[in-house]
Amino acid sequence: MIPRSILAITDFSVQGNHALDRAALLCAEHGAALKLLCVAFPGEPPPDAVCRLAHHALQLEQRHGIRTRTVNRTAFTVEDVLASAHDADLLVWGTAPVRGLRAFFMGEPVEAVLRQRQCPVLVVRHPAPGPYRSLVVAVDFSEASRGLVALGAALNQQARIELFHAISTANEGKLRYAEVSEQAIKAYRDECLRHARDRMFWLTDSYEARRNRVLSAIGHGNPARQVLVQQQRSGAELIVVGKHPASALSDFLFGSVARRVLGGGAGDVLVVPHGSHDLARRAAARGQPSAGRRVVRRLRAGIPDEPAIHRLGATGNGARR
Repeated sequence: MIPRSILAITDFSVQGNHALDRAALLCAEHGAALKLLCVAFPGEPPPDAVCRLAHHALQLEQRHGIRTRTVNRTAFTVEDVLASAHDADLLVWGTAPVRGLRAFFMGEPVEAVLRQRQCPVLVVRHPAPGPYRSLVVAVDFSEASRGLVALGAALNQQARIELFHAISTANEGKLRYAEVSEQAIKAYRDECLRHARDRMFWLTDSYEARRNRVLSAIGHGNPARQVLVQQQRSGAELIVVGKHPASALSDFLFGSVARRVLGGGAGDVLVVPHGSHDLARRAAARGQPSAGRRVVRRLRAGIPDEPAIHRLGATGNGARR
């Protein structure tokens, strides 16, 4: 899951400079190749954009001892970005927020890139004084959650990782609307809590042999809002979240956890589209090392089965472990 080719995207804003620094730091840590791209949407690029980008590349090479090259043309559209990102394992995104009706309905340009490119995107907002020391990984207990944890751990094998699962209260509201008794709702909540704890045990147990310190927590409420609250509570420097495939219209009408975390948070966010977890398989095909062998230790026979109430669309309540 270690990225071997990183594309850093900047508009020369404060966030853009932070993104260049973060990308260079990751390349120095993992021996990855770095490519720099200047974007200008909306607006016009500075007249010396190509020269400025080359100057940044030279500075990063000297400071970190890494291989750096630049794209000698400015990206004015998402398609331009995608053309430069075809060989990248990770995109590091640093641009000032885009305002206006188009951004309101269609989302930020980074969201359009995520919809069209099955590649992890690290949105950088803070300075990069060193490797990420603490991460919150939002998990939904699907098989894709393993990829989120693996990629987060690969960024820094010494980082403290907290797996977080927030369970929606929407189904409890439906039960109350149907005039289900409080006793039945409590039984539903307890069953969902048991299920969530079992699944969290199943997920964390697979990574116990890693050098990372892996913790877990279970919250209750809107998943996007709760993961932001958990990030503030724990002081984590990065949120790692997955994203299901969806159109711009679907994201606008129904929202997604990834979009709400990107829009509601002020910290760095790593968004991993579901389906991008073949990064390790591509690396293995090129003969590159992976982040480490996954050791699985089971204390219980098999993976906990999902309770029937979850198969009906329910989730449950939770508390910190």
